[in-house]
Amino acid sequence: MKKLLAMMLTLTLAFGITACGGAGDSGAAKDDTEGKKAVDILTDVWAAYEEDEKFALSGGDYENMVSDAPGAINVADGEALDSLLGFPADQAGLLDDGASMMHMMNQNTFTAAAYHVAEAGDVTTVADALKENIMNRQWMCGFPDDLVIYSVGTNYVVAAFGAEEVVDSFEGHLEEVFASAENLYDEDLTF
Repeated sequence: MKKLLAMMLTLTLAFGITACGGAGDSGAAKDDTEGKKAVDILTDVWAAYEEDEKFALSGGDYENMVSDAPGAINVADGEALDSLLGFPADQAGLLDDGASMMHMMNQNTFTAAAYHVAEAGDVTTVADALKENIMNRQWMCGFPDDLVIYSVGTNYVVAAFGAEEVVDSFEGHLEEVFASAENLYDEDLTF
């Protein structure tokens, strides 16, 4: 009887240890952006909005503008990236894909962009330079309230600035859609 009880306890302990070890492996962070383009990142976030949350939206850049949806941007045009999205022109060479979405009323009401960084090791460099560039902008036509910058997956930097309520909503949906979304910066722009 003692041997049977000892064997059952041993098996229970072995199964318990195996189950705990297995749970850690299944919870490992995965790249939930794999196979996605930058425009897909923003489209997935926009699709998570309820109809009553949505606003008049445009996407893309000066040459690739679309209405009512996020749009692709030409990441080779550093000057356009800077003037339209606040992305530092001198860092454009680190990108190989991008997309944007903006409130049609005013860029400062809401602007968001997803940038695919060619080398994962440059994500922090891109995020730091983007933060610095936006924080030092001279704003016209009103000031945005907040700036948030996220890393998403292994190679994406996603940024949004604008009115606090609109940025907060975007953040909530980004985190809801992409479990890998990690907030790198949350800055007040009303100084």
